[in-house]
Amino acid sequence: MNTTRREVSNQAVNTTGLSKFFASIYIYMALGLSITGITAFYASQSPFILNLVFGTRFGMLAFFIAEIALVMKLASNGAKLRSAGASIIGFIIFAIINGITLSSIFLMYDLGSIGAAFISTAASFAGMSLVGFTTKKDLTSLGGQLRGALIGLIIAMLVNGIFLQSGPADMVLSFITVIIFIGFTAYDTQKLKELYAQYSGEQNLGALAISGALSLYLDFINIFIGLLRIFGGGRD
Repeated sequence: MNTTRREVSNQAVNTTGLSKFFASIYIYMALGLSITGITAFYASQSPFILNLVFGTRFGMLAFFIAEIALVMKLASNGAKLRSAGASIIGFIIFAIINGITLSSIFLMYDLGSIGAAFISTAASFAGMSLVGFTTKKDLTSLGGQLRGALIGLIIAMLVNGIFLQSGPADMVLSFITVIIFIGFTAYDTQKLKELYAQYSGEQNLGALAISGALSLYLDFINIFIGLLRIFGGGRD
């Protein structure tokens, strides 16, 4: 598998086509982030939505299951190079649902903290995405290590009750979250570059671009949440 990835990476790639492919990825990603941000803000002003998500026993669980289903569907569409139409709709729905689940940040943090975390996230994301795009080093092994670290992080969060209490453990796990998803940003960017090299002869890469945008969107969101927990503080 590693040999195949290196062979794909070394193939001559149409740089104009690659630039257009990544431009579409970042446009979709920016669209998703914008929809999520707007949805989160307006959802935070709605008692009905807040009660629906956070006031019922299964509200958040239902939204979480819907997000997982959409992620799997969009990844499948990208892998099978299906038409982009259904993927666009699915991506927008995912961005809206995620915005609703993130609405609580506008109740927990002030706008200054949210803005500062967003700017820091954008700078970190841009730098690591550039690293992933330009590096000649094969990051395949890094992907495996990051996935292992992510599983360990999830277990640690569950054990420490990260969503129910704050303290030193919360800060440490938030910092680890940021590091993991900064690494994923470089890894996912390189992976998308290699996928383009592999499928550049195909007519329809729209669904692949959208699934790639979703991967980078998730990296961005997780970095943002981690930084907001570390530096945001709470509302007075």
